[in-house]
Formats: sequence, structure tokens, C-alpha cells
Amino acid sequence: MHRPTVGSPLRRKPGSTLRLAVVALGILTAGCSSPRYAAFQDTPYTPYRLSSGDKVRVLVFGQDNISNIYAVDASGRISMPLIGAVPVSGRTTAQLEGDIATRLQNGYVREPHVSIEVEQYRPFFVLGEVNQAGQFPYVNGLTAQTAVAIAGGFTPRAQERSVELTRLVDGQAVTGFVPITYPLQPGDTIKVSERWF
Repeated sequence: MHRPTVGSPLRRKPGSTLRLAVVALGILTAGCSSPRYAAFQDTPYTPYRLSSGDKVRVLVFGQDNISNIYAVDASGRISMPLIGAVPVSGRTTAQLEGDIATRLQNGYVREPHVSIEVEQYRPFFVLGEVNQAGQFPYVNGLTAQTAVAIAGGFTPRAQERSVELTRLVDGQAVTGFVPITYPLQPGDTIKVSERWF
């Protein structure tokens, strides 16, 4: 029986190269999936930022002619009496309160007290392997799982453990896979993928 000597090449068993390639691919895939999820780690708990499709209730105390519900238009603004168009997109309600108060103070209202709350959130979207894909009104406490239920549930071919989520993060669209229990925000788009088997 021939024994390999020092420095002689060792023979590999048939199929060992394929097994090594599969293991390496698994490691690479696992390494790629976590950063995509990490992009969403902190976003559910940051202050809500307004955008097109939202409706805000603006209360200016003592000023009934200004207090009203305003829809954020496609350009990300609301149009108010006296002060005209106000940029809204990307701002929190607290930031918008300060901006409107400053604008009203410039010759319109003395010491304005402004309060803003979100009257209606922009819709979310569900695509892919669901029974009724489309656009739906956002409700507080929404998760990917409840969004799928609102969209009529999974089709028989659906991959049910995770979904592909697209969300605006700091003004940029970011896409990644998240668990089915992941909390959603207004304006999110989720896509349910088809199972491979």
C-alpha cells in the first residue's frame, strides 16, 4: 500500500471540492444577509419623519382660521394661510412646529403656540406572493405579518418566514430581508418571495 511521503500531494475524496464550495457559499451568503438587515435595526424607534401622502393636523392656539388638517403634497409641502407653502418632507412633527411658529411670528401672529400631530399616515404597499397585492392604509403596531394578513394572506407558493422590505432611510431607498414579525413604518413596501421548493 502506497503511503504519501512528506511533500507529496494528498489525494482528495471525490466530491470534497463540491462540499467545500457549498460550505464557502453558505458562509458568504450568511455574511451578506446580516448587513442588509442591519440597515433597519434602529429605524423602527427613531422619530417619525413626514413625507408625501401624510396628513397633519396643525393647531395654532387662538387662530381658528389657520388651524386645520393639511395633506402633504407630492413635492413634500403643505400650503397654509398667511405663510404659504411650508416644506414638510423629512421633518419630525416637533421640527415642523418650530418652523411654522417662526414663520407665523414674522409679522402675522404674536407669540404663536403651534401643535402638530399626524392625522393620517401615508400608505404601505404589499407585493409578491399574497392574494391581494396593493396599497393599504397604515395602522399603528403594523408588522410584516399583519400587513400580509391585510393583503389577503400568503399564496400557496409564498415564502412565509421573511419578506423583502424597502424603506426610505435618510432619504435613500434601502432594501433588505427582515423577519415576518418585523415592525413596519408608513410608506414601507414589502415583497413576499416565492418558495424555491
